[in-house]
Amino acid sequence: MQPTSIKHYLLASDFDQTLSFADSGKVLADLMGIAGFEERVAGLARSNLVQQGGELAYLIRHDPEFRGVRREHLTEVGRRIRLKGAIPALVDFLGRGTQEQRFSFFVLSAAPREIVVSALQGIVPAEHIHGTELEFDADRGEVRAIRRVPAGYGKVAVLDELEHRLQIAPDRTIYVGDGSSDVHVMLHVNNHEGFTIAVSANRQLARIAKTTVLSDNAFSIMVPILDQLLHWEVPRIRELFESYGLTLEGWERDRTDRVRVGQLRGQPSGAQAASA
Repeated sequence: MQPTSIKHYLLASDFDQTLSFADSGKVLADLMGIAGFEERVAGLARSNLVQQGGELAYLIRHDPEFRGVRREHLTEVGRRIRLKGAIPALVDFLGRGTQEQRFSFFVLSAAPREIVVSALQGIVPAEHIHGTELEFDADRGEVRAIRRVPAGYGKVAVLDELEHRLQIAPDRTIYVGDGSSDVHVMLHVNNHEGFTIAVSANRQLARIAKTTVLSDNAFSIMVPILDQLLHWEVPRIRELFESYGLTLEGWERDRTDRVRVGQLRGQPSGAQAASA
């Protein structure tokens, strides 16, 4: 019997409040001492001036109080971002793959790329991070142009480019996001028979995503992928978590998976797993 060919999946994830607990723009505003960030974003949303998710890029380029933002500020914001648990374990597993599947993992974010690269330094290779691309003035250091913003349909364009470059069929694309700015890309992935995961209780997104996972641990997104998409048995899923020093303390299986992930006693965080 001929061996089954390995299936190649593209897993793309948002960053703000998907791999992290905070909004990059709020952290930047706090660092710069700028008040009223949420109100500015809400005003841009009401005006429909920019695509949802692209508000921070617009403020950095056009708001007088944000004109003082320099590259070093964005790097510092990345250092201050609080990440969700077990991202190194998630990246390690996706890099290893299994005997039946392999994965290519990318981060797609409307946040400035400098922030995301800084936050995920040593975890996700910089070339696997697609964020808002800013052009800085060589003399004054301020932002003088916006080259690209992966927000709304911008994320769809990046996803299409990745699928084409990696030669991955759209029905083997998985997208993970948390908010309204992910609606367009999730609809796109769903329309091409891909798999979408929401990681927040956002009602608009929950109606669109094929499943929702509510957890503080990034590795939890593997639960619906392994369970619903790859059809792993529950003991095999638990064994995988335990190989990374993690334990499924609670798993309420429904269209919304509420997952509590704990640390096994005596196991360091992000322990290396044996080949799945």
